[in-house]
Amino acid sequence: CGCKGIRSCLLCEGPAQAAPPPQVEDNFTYCPATGLAKGNEDSEFAGWTFPFPGVFLTEEFISEDEESEIVKLMDQDDWKPSQSGRKKQDYGPKVNFKKQRMRAGSFTGLPSFSKKIVAQMKACSVLGGFLPVEQCNLDYMPERGSAIDPHFDDWWLWGERLVSLNLLSKTVLSMSCDSEAGIQLFPTFSKEHRELSEEGINCVLSPRLVPSKEVTVAIHLPRRSLVVLYGDARYKWKHAIHRKHIEHRRICVTFRELSAEFSAGGRHEELGKELLGIALSFQGRPV
Repeated sequence: CGCKGIRSCLLCEGPAQAAPPPQVEDNFTYCPATGLAKGNEDSEFAGWTFPFPGVFLTEEFISEDEESEIVKLMDQDDWKPSQSGRKKQDYGPKVNFKKQRMRAGSFTGLPSFSKKIVAQMKACSVLGGFLPVEQCNLDYMPERGSAIDPHFDDWWLWGERLVSLNLLSKTVLSMSCDSEAGIQLFPTFSKEHRELSEEGINCVLSPRLVPSKEVTVAIHLPRRSLVVLYGDARYKWKHAIHRKHIEHRRICVTFRELSAEFSAGGRHEELGKELLGIALSFQGRPV
């Protein structure tokens, strides 16, 4: 496998080794219709909610036939072992994040099949002017214990919006926050709460402040859905995919745009232009 450091998967976890860290149960679920995170019924936060900005989710972004053709084309190329039981295909520049250096390297562009996907993104309200400079395909399988730990995507190179297309099976994107700040919860005003209020128990309707570290939000990603993280969901909340939420083969196609430093008026504008020109030729093979 491709695991390094503290990461592991079912391929490298022997029976004599310690069990992997427990996976936290999400206690809120994101509602795309309202933009709210609602407390799960089986958690201590049942009946409570709070605004969860920075998520755009659209279902059935592509058809079953399009999905089948995309996966078929992906599988014609090699999948390289990656950490935590995943396999990957990268289409992007050569980057050293520690030293903050980047060059084109062997990057020849995004794959041809992505041209139509990128064109369809223009219909999404939050993706105006989105120009992907990198694409990463990640293959998750339950047999490998595939997962990805809570993390932020790099801020130096990648811009405001992270775009992911979820293929082959549903999964859950788990959001967590390490901030010392608190989150203000509000009652959902269910029938039960209204009855309590009528009885004079007004405290139930008062906002409640809880530590951010106690809150985890599940964003359910249906098969063939497209999700965009931006704003608070991009910069304040870490995202993860837990092993238990990979039930069948799942492919995630993630597109990233350049940060302001590499965009018009930025310090590395010319390099950004060069890389975008390569990316949007749509003639690439995995690097």
